[in-house]
Amino acid sequence: MSQKKVAVVAVGGNSLIKDEAHRSIPDQYAAAQESMRHIADMIAQGWEVVVTHGNGPQVGFILRRSELARHELHAVPLDFCGADTQGAIGYMFQQALHNEFLRRGMRKQAASVVTQTLVDRNDPAFSKPSKPIGSFMDEAMAKDRAANEKWTVVEDAGRGWRRVVASPLPKRIIEADAIRALIQAGFVVVGVGGGGIPVIEDEHGNLTGVEAVIDKDFGSSLLASMIGADLFLISTAVEKVALHYNKPNQQWLDRINLEQARRYQAEGHFAKGSMGPKIEAIIAFLERGGKQALITDPENIGNALAGSTGTWIES
Repeated sequence: MSQKKVAVVAVGGNSLIKDEAHRSIPDQYAAAQESMRHIADMIAQGWEVVVTHGNGPQVGFILRRSELARHELHAVPLDFCGADTQGAIGYMFQQALHNEFLRRGMRKQAASVVTQTLVDRNDPAFSKPSKPIGSFMDEAMAKDRAANEKWTVVEDAGRGWRRVVASPLPKRIIEADAIRALIQAGFVVVGVGGGGIPVIEDEHGNLTGVEAVIDKDFGSSLLASMIGADLFLISTAVEKVALHYNKPNQQWLDRINLEQARRYQAEGHFAKGSMGPKIEAIIAFLERGGKQALITDPENIGNALAGSTGTWIES
């Protein structure tokens, strides 16, 4: 069994799509290659790594294709969209890592795990769907889908109508033992894509997929706890976390503890749509016994691990 330190690295959901002009599969693979170079740097430093990732745009593409083809082909349920994207993004990451390891002469292999995440069927989120998915619609189409397909739809800031689904809290990563075994065997693992495919459990333990979306950072945080990771690293669009972000009195954070993180979160320093969930996911990891977490951008992962940048949050 490897005695090296284990890190769960959560790669940002939009990291594969740099902008609206670069959304094709070759564009996404080029972005994956760039991200995996930074992960390979980390592995070269001696870390065993589980890479998790978002899948929001990719799920949106599948849903849009499904809508356009609905006159000819069956619709793709949301949980199957999650599985499809885990496979496709996992394939990109595996191939990019394989080629990077080959280039560096590193004896390493990557493997992807299609990952299910258990949620509570009675989670309050199911009674208050809030996560927008899929395309914009006009009001007539939205109300038709609501009536005939039992969708929950909302008007989105004057831009049209969208479907919303629940975003329940993750309770257990079903394949955590498999991921742990692969890590111990020396594999780089890609897992918990999109926070994991949300499933519920009946009284006999049987699993069923549900139409929901799990926050990627919450799912990654739970996995990090379940496999006893030494580090939970969130790779995002900023080099460091800041108080009073984008204001004249902005203050970059280098190193804070759990108590400070809780206080800053309670004071509203971190926006709900961006840094807030990331800090909340890290707080949960530390409260479950984790020792340290790090937030930085992909190109600074190596520098941050060396202690020269990034925001470290410790228990």
